[in-house]
Amino acid sequence: MKTIEVKELTKYYKTNKALDCLNFTIEPGKIYGLLGRNGAGKTTLLNLMTGRIFPTEGEIRIDGENVHENDKVLGSIFYMTEKNLYPVEERVKNIFKWSRQFYPKFDMEYARDLADKFGLDTNKKVKNLSTGYTSIFKAVTALASNADIMLFDEPVLGLDANHRDMLYKELLANYAQNPRTIIISTHLIEEVARVLEDVIIIKEGKLIVKSPVEELLACSYTATGEVSKIDKYIEGRKYTGIEQTGNLKSVIVLEDNKKRNTGLAKELGIDFSKTELQKLFISLTN
Repeated sequence: MKTIEVKELTKYYKTNKALDCLNFTIEPGKIYGLLGRNGAGKTTLLNLMTGRIFPTEGEIRIDGENVHENDKVLGSIFYMTEKNLYPVEERVKNIFKWSRQFYPKFDMEYARDLADKFGLDTNKKVKNLSTGYTSIFKAVTALASNADIMLFDEPVLGLDANHRDMLYKELLANYAQNPRTIIISTHLIEEVARVLEDVIIIKEGKLIVKSPVEELLACSYTATGEVSKIDKYIEGRKYTGIEQTGNLKSVIVLEDNKKRNTGLAKELGIDFSKTELQKLFISLTN
């Protein structure tokens, strides 16, 4: 199990600051969601973790060792990128064989079983795979690598609903059998929420949330009712995520669920409900 430490991490692209002094620790053996709007710096962070680019300031350490130009550390990470970086003229089955050269724990039998399960033709060349099957091919390669740390950048790109569900279930089964650190960067938060244990939320290059999902959601709730009644309830409270349809209004109240004023809510005719991770994310990043 490997701990990832991000220390004072800043990255500039010329005058554009992509990441702004990030500091956090990723504990081993958990499934993380790396969330942020387009341009927030998620892919930049993943590229820094895998030594593909260099930080302007700060560093990333895995088990105390800097990741940059460190083959030993980088050999423990598998990064499924959104882009296809595999040779397009090569057949899938051959890329599985090559992957075993870089990842000694690569499980060829497991890779073949997964390919069969997802209907992936391993005799096809990479260039002949559809967008969905390219994602499946990359995900299968990642899972079969048995790397200590797996990074997934938009892993379900182009997949239909059935294949997305299959992939999340397979990822959980893989994790249950051999716990490791998994980081998933995706915009499909509603779907992936059931898989995640912790979330890291980045806004405009800055870390705004790092928390277990359950703890984060326990610190908010949704209140719904008539506009005037909701306005009265939220007086003096922190809130976000206002939605209004006609005379009906809902807000995400940013306080511990245990502090809900159920008496006042009953008096005002207000209903409480659990806040969905995706709605909370949208509110926090707007």
